[in-house]
Amino acid sequence: MHKIAEEETYLQVVVFHLGEEEFALDIAYVKEIVRLAPITRVPKCKEWIEGVINLRGNVVPVMDLRKRFHVPSTNQRQTRIIILELRGISLGVLVDAVVETRQIGRSLVEPAPALMSSVESEYIAGVAKLEDRLISLLQIDKILNFDGKEAV
Repeated sequence: MHKIAEEETYLQVVVFHLGEEEFALDIAYVKEIVRLAPITRVPKCKEWIEGVINLRGNVVPVMDLRKRFHVPSTNQRQTRIIILELRGISLGVLVDAVVETRQIGRSLVEPAPALMSSVESEYIAGVAKLEDRLISLLQIDKILNFDGKEAV
C-alpha cells in the first residue's frame, strides 16, 4: 500500500525589516502597504504610537514597531506603513522596509526560542527556517493587546 502524502499547508505572509531582523505578519490582516505619509502627532498616546494619518479620508492610528520593540531607529528610505485590519479596527504599523509577500510551509515554522530576538517572545508565533534566513512570525493580536487593554 502506498502512503498518501499529507498536503503541506502554507502561511501567506508579508515579510519586512525592523533594524537588522526580518519579521512577518499573516497577510489575512494586511489591507494594504503604503508609502510613509505625513503623521499627525496625538498628545498623551503611548510612546510607540506615532500619531495618525489621513488615508483616503479615514483617520488611521500608526504604531512604530521599532519603538514598540525597542529596536534602534534607522535612516531607511524604504520606510512603509502596513495597514492592518483587526477586529474591525484599521491600524498602520511603521516598518523599515517591506521585503516580500510569500508562502511559508507550516512545516518550516518552529516555536520561537526564548530570548531569540529583540522582540519579546510572547509576541512571536514562531520562527520560519528558510534556506539562508530566519523570519520571526508576529502575533499582531498580542502586540495590540497588553495588560488586557488595547494598545491604541
